[in-house]
Amino acid sequence: MIIPQNNMKAVGRQLDTESVEVSTACFVGSSGVGEYNFMLKPSRCGHLEDQLDWLDAALQDVLNRNGLDRESIAFRRFFCSDLPRQIEKIRRHPFSNPQGVVNGAVSLVIQPPVAPAEVSLWVYCIKDQKQQPRGDRDSVSFSLKRGSLEHVWSTGFACPERIGPRAQTLSIFDAYNEYLDSREMTLRDHCLRTWFYVKDVDSNYDGFVEGRNEVFANCNLTPNTHYIASTGIQGSYVDNNALVMMDAYAIKGIQSGQIRHLQALDHLSHTHVYGVAFERATSIAYRDRKHIIISGTASIDAKGDVVYEGEVTGQLERTLENIAALLAREDATIDDMQHFIVYLRNTGDAGVVGNILKVRLGNKPFLVVTGPVCRPDWLVEIEGVAIVPNADDSLPVF
Repeated sequence: MIIPQNNMKAVGRQLDTESVEVSTACFVGSSGVGEYNFMLKPSRCGHLEDQLDWLDAALQDVLNRNGLDRESIAFRRFFCSDLPRQIEKIRRHPFSNPQGVVNGAVSLVIQPPVAPAEVSLWVYCIKDQKQQPRGDRDSVSFSLKRGSLEHVWSTGFACPERIGPRAQTLSIFDAYNEYLDSREMTLRDHCLRTWFYVKDVDSNYDGFVEGRNEVFANCNLTPNTHYIASTGIQGSYVDNNALVMMDAYAIKGIQSGQIRHLQALDHLSHTHVYGVAFERATSIAYRDRKHIIISGTASIDAKGDVVYEGEVTGQLERTLENIAALLAREDATIDDMQHFIVYLRNTGDAGVVGNILKVRLGNKPFLVVTGPVCRPDWLVEIEGVAIVPNADDSLPVF
């Protein structure tokens, strides 16, 4: 189906083919610029090459049905079951090769999707009838100029040659800060979103946190200034020696007046209460819309304690409640969410969690992957992005 072109959200879940389940969300602002999120998951068993072919064909089909082409792709992430074993086949396939012919940034992470999928896919597209620039891609990033702003997605920062998660985290930030400096940006002023994938999170998360806290203190990212929206979750990279890997999103030209950091202290404590440094949610205002980035969110209360310990269904409900509380700070609701990534500690919970989410979220796009959370007592974590209309001619266009 073609998604209606208006400033409301339209979503749909359907079997794109008999091999791939596809779900879609779209927001079109008053400017006519559309943003699309697609989630694609193989729904039957097959070799990796077959599943990549199915995903490629299913994506092309859903692009066609929504009046899009591959030039509109800004970002895509492949959730892989065994990347070291799969990487050569992924690199041979133009659709999944980070340096292949398809537009946009490519993220590759080991976070096994729900069976029978060996790999699942999240794709983000931008449709602008007036101007659809291709963007520029280098070895680490994809950048897209839109009006006075330049959106930059960076993927795959890892430093496996360093010893220990703290040292690797420090080196990752050194490399990313050097890259930002080369583009006349800074971590403090221009980075809006990070994803950290920590191998064996129960063993390596503390070292990662120590390194990030050290970097943030040096950059004047503190409880009295601000942090960065983020997810820190178990995941790994193609190099088995990489204990930490980072993806990031920055905007060159962004003004501080466009950014609002959201809290819901009646539901969730400040993150620094338990020694970590990230924003619960960040709102970015444009002329005709606001993006609300929801960081990785779990079943936590206003004191920073785990709620519903050992109960995945209770934790799922509390997590959704916490997300709704954050969204309410911008007069948004769960209905405004454009996608969800759902991380589970226990693969066996995927069935019950997926069934509940289909009821609670309706046709909203979501993917469920295996990704243990930073505390062993947390069984589920959810992240995503919401978009709501805005009307402020003083702000840059999206």
